[in-house]
Amino acid sequence: MTVQITRRDHDAASLREHASRACEASVVRRLLALALVLEGHSRAEAAETCGMDRQTLRDWVHRYNEQGIDGLSDRPHGGGAPPKLTVEEKTQLAAWVRQGPNVAEDGVVRWRLRDLRDRILARFFVPMDERSVGRILKTLAFSHISVRPRHPQADAAAQEAHKKTSPTWSPPRFPLPHRVSRSNCGGRTKRGLASKAA
Repeated sequence: MTVQITRRDHDAASLREHASRACEASVVRRLLALALVLEGHSRAEAAETCGMDRQTLRDWVHRYNEQGIDGLSDRPHGGGAPPKLTVEEKTQLAAWVRQGPNVAEDGVVRWRLRDLRDRILARFFVPMDERSVGRILKTLAFSHISVRPRHPQADAAAQEAHKKTSPTWSPPRFPLPHRVSRSNCGGRTKRGLASKAA
């Protein structure tokens, strides 16, 4: 028994023409399967030819009957929890990360996920896990880079003066071993053996 297509906007040739212009491979397969059904092929034959199950083809026929060719595209996933932070809050979070923490106000010299989590809770009243903060930072194109720690009271001029006076090279700490000749083929391997043989 063939699947009944009640929508008569397009015939089989028109569906094949739309399939030739479609960008998504899945939509092309669905359009070609519908064209086969319109030509009178069985549901099993049309589904097998286009690489799908009979039940899947039946579902696509129902979507085509209700919505037309536009209904053959995949729907965006509507599942999942809504984002915890708004776009404005994410923008503010990105600004905090770019500016860095204020030692007097935040009490830290570099941001950690837990520090950002606490600040988000204090400013936006949104409880979050550290991993969620890390995921948001990843979507904002921030990567985890652990910078060299700097003491907030470090003297930059003294550090530069130390760099200029310290030697650029240092002698090796351990003497280099003597190179052993590889032409010792067939000779004694241990020196102690020569004294025992004599």
